[in-house]
Amino acid sequence: MNTDKLSARLAAVAKYVPNGASMADIGSDHAYLPCFLAKNQGVRFAVAGEVVEGPYNSAKNNVRLEGLADVISVRMGNGLEVIRPGEVECITIAGMGGALITSILESGKDKLSSVKRLILQPNISANSIRKWFLENNWQLIAEEIMEEDGKIYEVLVAEKGDPLRTYSSELEIGLLVGPFLLQYKNEAFKKKWTAERNNWLRIYNQLENAAQTQETIEKKEELLNKIKLVEEVLKDENTKRS
Repeated sequence: MNTDKLSARLAAVAKYVPNGASMADIGSDHAYLPCFLAKNQGVRFAVAGEVVEGPYNSAKNNVRLEGLADVISVRMGNGLEVIRPGEVECITIAGMGGALITSILESGKDKLSSVKRLILQPNISANSIRKWFLENNWQLIAEEIMEEDGKIYEVLVAEKGDPLRTYSSELEIGLLVGPFLLQYKNEAFKKKWTAERNNWLRIYNQLENAAQTQETIEKKEELLNKIKLVEEVLKDENTKRS
């Protein structure tokens, strides 16, 4: 991966950044994504934010080597503190856990007033991002799921709007697995949720043999509910194929 050729997950993020947008890439690592966007999608201004000194220096070097210092501002700082209110209209955050991404968004809410689009790629816990969207009036408008190098990634795209509009009557399962992903159920989707179901079953069986405290009972109920939801989704898919 470099500034000319992105990984599959970052390429999926890049295609949702509007041409000519001003954007910020939070946790930009080597600034591959903003450099690619500046060279291929004409972003007029980008912030590459990084909290760790090594990747920050690498990002600065890559931007300089590409001759993009007039377009991309590399800044060191935590989360959205690297941008000013009103400075960008699109934010990308890729390669972190869903809980960390929502924490970054929550901590930087004052920076989101001018932002029109969020493009997020959580490595785990995408459902926590969907819940944050729901609670903060961001409407999920697109999702993708893919496998790359043996790992499964999701990309979530949201704009300000009615967060319930996307879910119709399937809110609980939609929040868990993704309302758009639920419609298509590609191989990566089936692989992810089969593995998740099996892991939950393993944990449930362990809890069955543990002391039955109130906490244990509640955890078992939570797991059983998620197992049933996912099994219904996978069963529907198997029924279609038979």
